[in-house]
Amino acid sequence: MANRKRATIREVAQATGLSPAAVSYALRGLQVSEETKQRVRRAAEELGYEAHPIARALASGRTGMIGLLCGSLEDLWQQSLAVGIGRALREKDRYALILDAAGDPTRERSLALQLRDQRVDGLIVQPVDPSALFWGDLAESLPIVTIGDALSNGHSAAEVVFDNRRGVTMALEYLRGRGHERIAVLTPTRPSTPDRPADVHVMAEGRRLGLDVEVRTSGQGMAESARVAAEVLGGDDPPGAVFCFSDSIAYGVYKAAAQLGRSIPGDVAVMGYDDHPMSELLGLTTVNWDLEGIVRAAVRLVVAASDGKVHRRRIVQAPDLRERGSVQ
Repeated sequence: MANRKRATIREVAQATGLSPAAVSYALRGLQVSEETKQRVRRAAEELGYEAHPIARALASGRTGMIGLLCGSLEDLWQQSLAVGIGRALREKDRYALILDAAGDPTRERSLALQLRDQRVDGLIVQPVDPSALFWGDLAESLPIVTIGDALSNGHSAAEVVFDNRRGVTMALEYLRGRGHERIAVLTPTRPSTPDRPADVHVMAEGRRLGLDVEVRTSGQGMAESARVAAEVLGGDDPPGAVFCFSDSIAYGVYKAAAQLGRSIPGDVAVMGYDDHPMSELLGLTTVNWDLEGIVRAAVRLVVAASDGKVHRRRIVQAPDLRERGSVQ
């Protein structure tokens, strides 16, 4: 059977006895009674009428698309975040356009501007470089909701920020309480973006607690994190504990330890920082940030912001320690 030609707005108008303009208003929920809206929508459904997405965007100024710019999709936790946000947006009749900054501030800027040019209605970002100057210009034309770190100078429409001071303190005090004084910290932060809150707090808290803390940069992928971990653990006097600013990096420490013949937690204690579901299987002690709560909050805020209903809303996500077997 041949496919039926797409019904037009004029055919819906003929079926309802209304003008095409009145039908258009009714379908968009504007300037007509509730009875008229229902009558038009029933006729449109019976005729199989669907508004063309480009025409709908031109008429309303909205695309229904929300940009999701992830810091690095090599991070398994961010993959879970992207899945959750994409599904939650769909329930709100929005669609996620997901892009990966790959941990690169320059790429992040390029992709953020690309999303703006594609006329997304809003942007959710877990920023690689929250202090970058371009965020201010972008925020003038696009509502931005950040996850993890706030943008400098209050450029976001809303924020779901992590209480990194509390999370870092919780982790370091836990390690010190178990006798660890020399701690390697593996972070995805690059030398070009040294002001991320978690990295600042870990050095300050290390000094306050009298710990010997060494910070090393590591990518989120298994090969890169295992290579960096092997360098840290392969010396003559390795640290007794490794604290990783993502569970994905911690998985690389597991791989390096196995290759070097070092046991966890006997030879080295390992902690993560986001509680990916795989961590429970590995027995990784980590800091949990409530992924489902973050998804709900970010989607609620970006939808409201794209509708012009949110102005400078800030939600602070509290951490929770998940104590397992990787620290003794």
